[in-house]
Amino acid sequence: MLPTAPATPNPVALATRSKFTTVFINATACYLLAYLVVRLVSQATLVYMGRQAGIPGTWDISGVHFLLADGGWRRDTVLAVYCPGPAAIAGMAAVAFLLFWKWQRHRRGLAKLLLLWLIFHATNAILGGLLADTITQSGSWFVPNWLLGAGTWPSTVLGLLFGAVQLALGSMAAIPFLLAQDSRTVLQFDHRPQLVRYTILGPWLAGSTLLAVAAIPHLGLNEVLHFGTMGLLLIPLAQGVAEESFTFKKVLPSPTRVSWVLAGLALLGLLAWRLALGGPVAVH
Repeated sequence: MLPTAPATPNPVALATRSKFTTVFINATACYLLAYLVVRLVSQATLVYMGRQAGIPGTWDISGVHFLLADGGWRRDTVLAVYCPGPAAIAGMAAVAFLLFWKWQRHRRGLAKLLLLWLIFHATNAILGGLLADTITQSGSWFVPNWLLGAGTWPSTVLGLLFGAVQLALGSMAAIPFLLAQDSRTVLQFDHRPQLVRYTILGPWLAGSTLLAVAAIPHLGLNEVLHFGTMGLLLIPLAQGVAEESFTFKKVLPSPTRVSWVLAGLALLGLLAWRLALGGPVAVH
């Protein structure tokens, strides 16, 4: 029996796999950077408003914790401290969407993808965040609980409604997400399963895992739930991307390369987040 020659790898398949690995690294870097920016804006605003109200507390990697008994809070204080953070990130998301839609969606580069992940994280922080905070009765849960009163059921209903809105927004984001991809190979309809795995689900799981590991031993149930509620946005997005027939882009495709600058910034941001908030920082 004559020996058979080893099968030679298909160069097209190898090039495609390499391209998807590259877009996975870039998408994960965007996921991490966008998360850190949204979290910084949200928590820094919360710290500032707490200081303005004269409420002591601590700030660590798990969040901001005010050292004030329940009896010391008033309705106007709760609204003044907890409302500006979501308002700030909602404004940031609106600006990011305007930049994406007006100036970036038909341009080459990763700026448009980073803007989309900023929008996704801001959306999850507000909509999915309320659902997660309602379960743990912390964070943004205080606003509807104090504003509406009548126990926890109004905030629970509102959290479920916000979760439903997030599902709807995720299903509407397929076209913008496809516009954020520069590679024609990645956009081909036959490659949609890989596109979903390498640019949506993979970055979500890998990015959330890196963030969770960086937060140990301060990682709590609330933050795990926040990572989970991101699925209310990304799973409908993944389904929409898998089914959407859009493959055409106005601009010429650009070479698919790893953005080491973006990846480096993401890792540096993660390290800075860990070092700065690895222990409680007093808020006065």
